Amino acid sequence: MAVDLELAPKTKRPPGEPCCEPVVYPDVERDRAERMAAIAKSLGDPVRLQLVDVLRRHAGKVCVCELVPLFDLSQPTVSHHLKVLREAGIVGSERQGLWAYYYVIPDALEELAGWLA
Repeated sequence: MAVDLELAPKTKRPPGEPCCEPVVYPDVERDRAERMAAIAKSLGDPVRLQLVDVLRRHAGKVCVCELVPLFDLSQPTVSHHLKVLREAGIVGSERQGLWAYYYVIPDALEELAGWLA
């Protein structure tokens, strides 16, 4: 059964006037979105994601010298990735002598995880 639809003529809207109303508005405030985006961006690299996984699964602090053999990367490159994670607030570090020991900050990922859930 065919249905005839009447087409409305096109009308031009005035400049600056929206074409339609938004369907949904964001629940996340701008500052919170920026924090979560920084965390997500730092986790956007596969090596960083694996580093967080290793640190998260480890019972305590992990020396950078223990992390280097897990990746086909030099120690400075692994340290760079850890620095990015530290700046995003996901990982903390503590110096003991020549070495730095890293750990995941317990509630660093809670905000992002809660939003994703």
